Amino acid sequence: MAQFILAIDQGTTGSTVALVDAQGQLCASVNVEFPQHFPQPGWVEHKPEDIWVSVQKALGRLLRRKICKPGDIAAIGITNQRETSVLWDRRTGEALHNAIVWQCRRTADFCARLRQSGHENEVRKRSGLVLDPYFSASKFRWLLKEVPAARRALKAGALAGGTIDSFLLWRLTDGAEHATDVSNAARTSLMNLKDLCWDEQLLKLFEVPSSILPRIVPSSGILGHTRGVRGLPDGIPITGIAGDQQAALFGQACFATGDAKCTFGTGSFIVMNTGDQVVKSKAGLLTTVAWQLDGARPVYALEGGAFICGAAVQWLRDGLQLIRRAPDIETLAASVTDHGGVEFVPALTGLGAPHWAAEARGTITGLTRGSTRAHIARATLDAMALQNVDILQCMEKDLGKRMKPLRVDGGAAANNLLMQAQADYLGRKLVRPKIIETTVAGASYLAGLGVGLWKSTAELKRIWQPEREFTVSMSLAKRRARAASWKAAVQRTLYEPSGR
Repeated sequence: MAQFILAIDQGTTGSTVALVDAQGQLCASVNVEFPQHFPQPGWVEHKPEDIWVSVQKALGRLLRRKICKPGDIAAIGITNQRETSVLWDRRTGEALHNAIVWQCRRTADFCARLRQSGHENEVRKRSGLVLDPYFSASKFRWLLKEVPAARRALKAGALAGGTIDSFLLWRLTDGAEHATDVSNAARTSLMNLKDLCWDEQLLKLFEVPSSILPRIVPSSGILGHTRGVRGLPDGIPITGIAGDQQAALFGQACFATGDAKCTFGTGSFIVMNTGDQVVKSKAGLLTTVAWQLDGARPVYALEGGAFICGAAVQWLRDGLQLIRRAPDIETLAASVTDHGGVEFVPALTGLGAPHWAAEARGTITGLTRGSTRAHIARATLDAMALQNVDILQCMEKDLGKRMKPLRVDGGAAANNLLMQAQADYLGRKLVRPKIIETTVAGASYLAGLGVGLWKSTAELKRIWQPEREFTVSMSLAKRRARAASWKAAVQRTLYEPSGR
């Protein structure tokens, strides 16, 4: 009997393919990176074919480990970088332009015009999202306006579009399925939060025809079957899809209202389960769909995200060349006792929640003759934690109560110095699970439920296990002083975006 779940975790810098067994344990995973493209300052693109090739390579390398036979795979789960938008030709499956990545700010002026015209409240009321180039709608509009091949395909009735989950589902089923789950659709600015359908007024506002969009389906259930995928037999059911942050929330077993997690990835993303209630934020956060199980009501969430988290460490490595490997930042930062007055606001692609300042640019301030690369490294880790504090405090304000211990995951959650700083600056206990790549876990859990490998979320909750807790070790006075220095640096960044 097939007893393994194959999880595809398609991220911003690479694709991971993993095997999870019937006990919910990660058996093996393979990651294949692919390049990002920056055609202009603030613009970020991926070649969709690079994404598909990275998935195929990771799958091939995983299968060569012979942990199980392809026939032992019960189902496939997909989780993906959200908001990244791609158009392709239904007849050939060929992408018609590079995918526009969630980090891309090319549509900032268009979003500003809509905001100035008074459309933000309506967009927020219907979609739960703010008017920002982060989300997919303005990206689709740009592709439709600027790519002649897309306009030709649209005229011929052959244009398909979607986020990366839709593109992967299309490729995995050889074009048989054009669908997206509710969690990804909720990140486009085109889905109505209440009825979970494409919203006619939002489609009109962003000039996106509904004919190009995928059908919206639950996050768990029979979503399609493999066909023509190298290394896999035809007919494996694809039974789970969720955007990466919602998948992480599910993978952290945050099934109760008020449960929250923070994923430390390319960006940092904090999501809190609000149950079946659509909670409207007064503090600059987003209302979104967490997931929907087959036949059940949707589960909603509050979310706040910082665009740059682990990407700041990559920039220190690749841009400034202060470190050779990303993990080296912990040792370098720990070589000094504190940030030495240096502040780094990593607004390298603008600032996300709660500021939503697309025009903001990164700043490093407080440098003296005594400043070293170690202080910059320490300031980078501090920034990764402090920007999350800003978001979490807004979340508590919206809820009107203190949050439960925060569950953490993602690659940078392995950095103990960063995790202790997060606990100290937040003033809350952190809990790190044994499996920190919870996006894979979430995709697997959703797929397993969809195929009946697990029967309920209660069963999944028994699978989840903590690895370490980080308790607060900083005094309130020191916490407040550190926060004040950070907030001053952020204000400087907001009001002097060009560095004047």
